[in-house]
Amino acid sequence: MTALPPPPDPAASPAAAPPVPPGALRAAVRRETDSVLADLAEWVRVPSLSCLPDHAVEVTRSARLLQSFFRGAGFPVVEEWPTEGLPAVYARWPAADPDAPTVLVYSHHDVNAVIEEDWRETVPFAGVLREGRLHGRGASDAKGQVMCHLWALRAWLAATGDSAPPVTLKFLVEGEEEIGSVHLGELLERHADALRADVVMVSDTMLWSLDRPAVCAGVRGSVSATLTVRGTRADVHNGAVAGAVGNPLTELCRVLGSLHDENGRVTLGGFYDRVESPTDHERARLAGADLDEREWTRRTGALGAPGEAGYGITERVWLRPAVEVTSLSGGHPRLPGLGVVPATATAGLVLRLVPDQRADEVAEGLREWVAARIGPGFTYELDLPGTRSDPYTTPAGHPAFRALEQAVGAGRDRPVARMRNGGAAPAAQLARALGAPVLFYGTGLLEDRWHSGDERVEVEALAQGAQTLATWWSLLPDALAGD
Repeated sequence: MTALPPPPDPAASPAAAPPVPPGALRAAVRRETDSVLADLAEWVRVPSLSCLPDHAVEVTRSARLLQSFFRGAGFPVVEEWPTEGLPAVYARWPAADPDAPTVLVYSHHDVNAVIEEDWRETVPFAGVLREGRLHGRGASDAKGQVMCHLWALRAWLAATGDSAPPVTLKFLVEGEEEIGSVHLGELLERHADALRADVVMVSDTMLWSLDRPAVCAGVRGSVSATLTVRGTRADVHNGAVAGAVGNPLTELCRVLGSLHDENGRVTLGGFYDRVESPTDHERARLAGADLDEREWTRRTGALGAPGEAGYGITERVWLRPAVEVTSLSGGHPRLPGLGVVPATATAGLVLRLVPDQRADEVAEGLREWVAARIGPGFTYELDLPGTRSDPYTTPAGHPAFRALEQAVGAGRDRPVARMRNGGAAPAAQLARALGAPVLFYGTGLLEDRWHSGDERVEVEALAQGAQTLATWWSLLPDALAGD
């Protein structure tokens, strides 16, 4: 599978002109700014933390507030879809033309956990606008991305005077993405008819940068795991046993330290069997897009850019698989005088996958690798949740993708690049369940601090996104009519 589809031949598919002048659409986007940001700020103030059971009522409140936004924008169909866990929201607005294509937008309204002491600029659910950024958990991931679509629709209707969008719009905004989309499969199966679409758009991704237009052509897959190593039945005073019992922290660190070889390659057996090296064409395209280490460290806050030898930064993030340790715990760091050999130590892992890797195969490879690595004198448990995702690449040359490239490039004085996202999304699951191609458009930036303290979203990214999405909708009927 080609990781970055080749650029289309301009002569083979002449670009159609957007039916609404870009200037009129841009003016309509700007007129809606204050209203949209007020709604987003109100939404961000709802702590819809799906990871905390005692916040279930807040996730439901978030779903209800989103429903009010859809109804306020004019959607004639707005529904709350319950699950055995947390609710999703569905909305539909048919195009005036019954033959117009249908777009299903997928995103989520739940948010990731917060560590309050990591928030130094605002409190986590502030919803505060400051110097062109709206601050708060979920502002970028992904409430801002959902609101960007509503902004685009409001601007389109205002600029055109139309009473309906140029395509039939459907939305599925789930409430469990941050805990693995545990009931998404059931929603897709139960509501298959309502979700039927010609094109699916995932809006839970990042841009390259505000000043360098690029279209995301795919996402990596993901496997999460928790490894717990045990050395004793209970904590033991180290003065009594030191040197004669297994220390699970030491053993776990030894095992984790062998995840990569001296060249930064992952040591799981068969891990690279399905991974194709980038072609010369792909590497040449990325060479102009690659970030140097100085820009990478500035934008991410990293202290360097170590990784797999022989590949640039964007190649590693977009085209190569990776394994990261996301947490490590054991012992009693807040009671250093306790002086025990801890009974257990635990690590969290995330494996990022690229075409043509398969999540189930990689999970089994990890299981075999751990079994072969744990030394004598220890037991272990490896938890591999079923909520995992395969990588996905948008079909090369699809007319909806070409229309999106045109929309991203409208009014820009730089060529539109191709990129991927280093994170995961349920794109492959959506494509399999709905039988439709999946495209990506998100408004996040590296600087937005997803899953970290002081999350924020750039208002300009949302405004640019609103114009891009409205332009894309206007181009789709002609683009797909010739498919």
